[in-house]
This record gives sequence, structure tokens and C-alpha cells, in this order.
Amino acid sequence: MDLQQLDGSQALIFDVDGTLADSMPVHLKAWQKVGTENGFYYSREDFYHNAGMSGQAVVRVINEQQGLNLNPEEVAQAKEAAFLEKLEEVRPIEPVVAIVENYHGKIPIAAGTGSFRHVAVKTLKYLGLYNKIDVLVSADDVENHKPAPDTFLQCAQYLNVKPEACMVFEDAELGFQAAANAGMHYIDVRPFYENKM
Repeated sequence: MDLQQLDGSQALIFDVDGTLADSMPVHLKAWQKVGTENGFYYSREDFYHNAGMSGQAVVRVINEQQGLNLNPEEVAQAKEAAFLEKLEEVRPIEPVVAIVENYHGKIPIAAGTGSFRHVAVKTLKYLGLYNKIDVLVSADDVENHKPAPDTFLQCAQYLNVKPEACMVFEDAELGFQAAANAGMHYIDVRPFYENKM
């Protein structure tokens, strides 16, 4: 990724899982643990296909696909608890974290995530990034999650920056769609860190 792409951006917005935090394998383990406990199967392919969805939305998809009647809120909370038990396995995605470090205090920075707020806060604190993020918008803060633009639009609103002046960093197709739907520029971080790590 060429950082010159950021020229003209008035604010930066980062997804958390898979963008700042190398946490996706830990989230997958948590979904599979909760699946074993609740009688559903959640494959790696399903997991990455649904990346960016809120936990409750994932459970609704599982219900529909597997003919179940799981409580979305309860199962999503159980999954997040299972994730937090393994938080020490999460590592920073260094090339992306370096961008936060470089621009902190220079231009506004937000995090926009499909995770519950308490999980995102703990993840960012664990990575030492919480105090470098000016605004956090989580699954608790919007009704319509990615690919809807609401998460990123709320970030821009709280930062007092026009959507078209924001650059979004994302790793998931639903996140790219959300950024595009918000009228924002975005960067797919996956080639950047896959080549560098």
C-alpha cells in the first residue's frame, strides 16, 4: 500500500478485526466453540464470507441456513466471551498499526467495527491503541451494520469530517461495500500486510 494515497484525507477510519488486530483466527475458534455448545456448524468459509457482520447478524444467518432458532443476542455474547478468553492470542497487524502511530495527533482517527463495544475496547486496549483512536463506533452504536454505511457515516459525523474526506482501512468485502456506500475512499489492507508480515 502506498501511503501517498492518504494525501488529501482529512480523517482515517479503521476496521478493528483483521485490519488493526490479527484476531480473525481467534474469532473463528470462538465461533466454532460456541457452535459445538449450541449445535451448529460454522466453517472457515462461512466465517470469512460473513466477515464484517455483527455477531447477531451471523447468528440470524446460521438460523436461516441450518433451520435453527438460536437467540442471536445470547449466542453472539457467548461467542464474544469465548473470544475474550483467548485475547492473549491476538497480535497487532504491524503495518496497519504503524499508520495509526504515524497519524495519531495529526488528523482525526476513528475505529468502525461490527464487534460489541466492550470487545472492541478490550482489543484496542490490549494492542495499546485505544488512546490513539479519537472515536469508536461499534455494533452497539448503529442499527444497520456493514455493508450498510451507518458505522462509517457515524464515525465521520463524530469526527466532524465529510464522508468523502475519509479514508477507510478494511479487510472484508462487507466493509468495502460499507465504505463505498458511505461515499468514502477505502484501502484493502490484506495485500499490504500479507506481503509484509
